Amino acid sequence: MKKNPHIAVLDDETDITELLANYLQGHGFRVSQVHEGRALMGLMETDPADLVLLDLGLPGEDGFTIARRMRESWRCGLIIVTGRGDAVDKVVGLEVGADDYVTKPFDLRELVARVKAVLRRLAPAEPVPAAKQPAPADRLCFAGWQLDTASRSLLNPRGESVVLTGGEFDLLHVFTLHPGRVLSRDFLLEHTRGREATPFDRTIDVQVGRLRKKIETDADDPQLIRSVRGAGYMLVPPVTHG
Repeated sequence: MKKNPHIAVLDDETDITELLANYLQGHGFRVSQVHEGRALMGLMETDPADLVLLDLGLPGEDGFTIARRMRESWRCGLIIVTGRGDAVDKVVGLEVGADDYVTKPFDLRELVARVKAVLRRLAPAEPVPAAKQPAPADRLCFAGWQLDTASRSLLNPRGESVVLTGGEFDLLHVFTLHPGRVLSRDFLLEHTRGREATPFDRTIDVQVGRLRKKIETDADDPQLIRSVRGAGYMLVPPVTHG
């Protein structure tokens, strides 16, 4: 995680943005406060944030729409911070690309911990000196795909880059470290989010679905990441270091 990461806080309530800004600044973050989607887009054009805290209940443009636009244009952390705690909203938030979903009221210390966790997942590994090639262990290959853990990038069998969110990369990385093994939802959640699943927690199911849309020929008939009824998920093809 780089020094003084830039956090953008989008909420239509100024007292909320000021509270978050003051607390985050006290933990070494640089913070910008914005109160509508257009202002956030303008900020991202001129001074891109490393992570955005996004409220859903905004006047005008819906928060989910803003989240989709963010994912289409920028690679940054995205945490939805909202009073809408309905399970459907949480699923939709994750499906549009949020790295995490926090409901109000929340503990400020927990929010900072979640911000730091997302930023750590997004941070690239230390760069390899130009005179050296990446170590073979940095590239994990399966079914023609190449996952580069140093640059946190993914190439498809045609050599084209496929953009992954931080959560999607972490999930695929865990699968490539355990090919041919059935991984439970609890195992995947612990190794990607650092926490245990709660009852009815669909975080992993949503992220697996998003990942399948990016790497499967037919996401409705997955051949790479198979579901194992009542047990979890499994990466089918073997993995080699390349």
